[in-house]
Amino acid sequence: MFTPRGLYTAIITPFTSSGDVAKHIFLNLVDQQIAAGVNGIVVCGSTGEGATLSSIEKLELFRWATEHSNGRVPIIAGTGSNDTNATIELSRRAKLFGVDALLVVVPYYNKPTPAGQIEHFRAVSDAVDLPQILYNVPGRTATNMSAATQIKIAELCPNVVATKEASANLEQISEIIGHAPPTFSVLSGDDSLTLPVIASGGTGVVSVISNYLPRTFGALVKACLTEDFPRARAIQERLIPYFKANFLESNPIPVKYIMHKLHSVLLKYRLPLTPPSDLTAAALNEIVAPVEQLEQEFA
Repeated sequence: MFTPRGLYTAIITPFTSSGDVAKHIFLNLVDQQIAAGVNGIVVCGSTGEGATLSSIEKLELFRWATEHSNGRVPIIAGTGSNDTNATIELSRRAKLFGVDALLVVVPYYNKPTPAGQIEHFRAVSDAVDLPQILYNVPGRTATNMSAATQIKIAELCPNVVATKEASANLEQISEIIGHAPPTFSVLSGDDSLTLPVIASGGTGVVSVISNYLPRTFGALVKACLTEDFPRARAIQERLIPYFKANFLESNPIPVKYIMHKLHSVLLKYRLPLTPPSDLTAAALNEIVAPVEQLEQEFA
């Protein structure tokens, strides 16, 4: 069974000038991530603008990623939605393309109760025989999935192997770590909290900034997992400007702008997302220059 541990990049989705998915640029980004030593790649997550991609586009991205990676790293498919039946259908089709695991978000907009959350994830688990990662991100779904609910799901669903916890609630995260089954992994859903989450017993992170700082952030994650916390804290301090950049505007607006500056990704978003304001762009320009030097330092 797939056991998530380490650094997983929530990869961006590049677009062409006409708004289609830019396949060749996407595959180049996959290669860059693998060459940098990440432990896996999440396709069509929040950072990948999954909420505005069609099912056909998502399936193409899943297929391209799995075929191109060719087993070099696990590919995790973001297949969750607010519709249980639609989530099951997309997850089943993603499995046909050979993805290694699924990332399934708490259903948004509907605001399901804890009972509804449990039944949603149990239905997906029963229907699709793949390792699955819960994705708790109340800032986007309008509903927090409590520690008790996540623990219950982990107990009921053997193929639910982990949670991506983006509640920014360390008390909740620690409770999950302390009481979930021993084989259940807890991944930080916030780059800036990776150090304390792993120090508390978590096993890794699904990251935004590793799109452009995979080696540097990978060094921080490795230091945390080997309990070299002085080194982890030193790297953390240098990454604070990049953690802050994630929140200058809605993710993935800042990270995609940085990738535009560094890796020839067109500054193209899916509406309702738009390019950053001039003020945000100016702030991001100030932190772009040191990226290459940081990456060389940790190569």
